[in-house]
Formats: sequence, C-alpha cells, structure tokens
Amino acid sequence: MNNDLPRLPSSTLQVVLNLGEKTASRLGLPRGFEHPELDAEWDEEAKVTVVSIGFERGDIHLDVSSDGIDLHYHRPDGESTDVSPFPRTAADALLTWATAFAKDVHALMPGLEQNAEEAAAWQEAGYSIYVCETDPAQLDLLDVEIEGEILMLPWLGAGSVDHQHADGDNHPIELLWTEGAGDPDTPIARAWLDPRTEEPRSSGAPGTDWSRVGLSEPEALRWLESLYLNHHVIEDPASAVFFAALERIAGIDGLPR
Repeated sequence: MNNDLPRLPSSTLQVVLNLGEKTASRLGLPRGFEHPELDAEWDEEAKVTVVSIGFERGDIHLDVSSDGIDLHYHRPDGESTDVSPFPRTAADALLTWATAFAKDVHALMPGLEQNAEEAAAWQEAGYSIYVCETDPAQLDLLDVEIEGEILMLPWLGAGSVDHQHADGDNHPIELLWTEGAGDPDTPIARAWLDPRTEEPRSSGAPGTDWSRVGLSEPEALRWLESLYLNHHVIEDPASAVFFAALERIAGIDGLPR
C-alpha cells in the first residue's frame, strides 16, 4: 500500500465475545488446508446464514437454516459443482469441518454481526475494549488490528461527486460528478485494484472538461485513489472484528502461515 499518503495510526481493539461451542476449532483441518478464506452473512428475509469457505483448490458454500444445511462446491475456475474438488484424502475431513463451522456460525447469527457493528461504534467513540452483553459463559478475548484510514480532504472541486461500482475486472469504481444541483451522474474517472501490486490505479474519463470540474486530472485521480483505499481496500472496523471472530470460531487464528 502507498506509504506516502498521510493516514491515521493503526490501533488494537480488544473485543470480548461469546462465541459459543466452537466445535470446528476442535476438529482441525487437513494438512495443506489450514488457512481457508472465511465469510458469512445473515439473510434476514430467509433466516439463513450463508457461509463461504475458500481454499486454493476450491470453495465450499453452505446455506444453514433451522431446516438443515444445503451445500455445493466451486472449482478453482469458479464453476459450481455438487462434486467435491478436493483430494479423496482430505474431502471427507473438509466436509465434516465445514459443516461444523457453518453450524457454529449460524448459532451466533445475527447477533455476531450486531456485536461487530457495536464494537466498531465503540472503537470510533475512542474506546479500546468492547465487551458484548451476555449471560454467564466462557468468553473469548480477541485482539483486533484496526488499520488506520487515509487522511483525505472533502471534495474541493466544483459541483459534487459520488462513486459507484462499475462493470469490469479488478473491482472497478466510477467517480460520478455533477456541476449543479441534483445527484452526480456524469462519470469523470475510474479506479480499480492492480492485482499485481494490490494498489489502486485510476484514469480519467475521455472528454472530461477538467476546468469545469475544478480540479486538475492528477488532483482528482489522487483524491479518487484515496477514496478507493478507504472504502475498498482498508478493512473497516466492523469487518475486522467479524472476520477475527470467524477465525477464532474456526480455530485458525494465530496459526503460522
């Protein structure tokens, strides 16, 4: 990440949570599969926890509800399949572990997401420790690294701006601008993540009249890249807490890479 940009200091937030049984953490993962990418989301309408577990050789997706678990796999190329893409020596153990992990997470939802949001609010208010509300239970203490955001000024050009996701590879966004009243709707620049450096890159939209925009093209692009870092690269505190909790539930936090 560009170290020349001024930024707020990083900090450590101590988070105390009730993470339940953590059954998966006691099962362990097969050799070569110790560092999965974990994600989970609560679907309020369907009352389902959507769990994603990613490995280099494929992914396991599980939808957990009170009715049970629906699962499927994804091959490394992203294609969905009902057949495990993993070696026979690891497939059964991975499925057992993934099922236990998904059940563990579902038992905590949507409260875990709410705890993460509350912890982030406490951190923003200046507190260094967050403790969830809980009945007597064995609690977990997490030390969560909160990465400092890039310090950036508000938009200093003419008119007003907004941004939106755009179509294309490498997670592009568009900077939208309007000269007068109303919602910004004119694309003037685009930013994306360079997959090689994991740094944002940007370019101005052809035909943009930068004198009307009120900033030079390089100034506007620097501003857009800072915005991209803060909103799409640097992990927000709530996400940092949530993913730290998932790793503790999984039993993979602190494992050497």
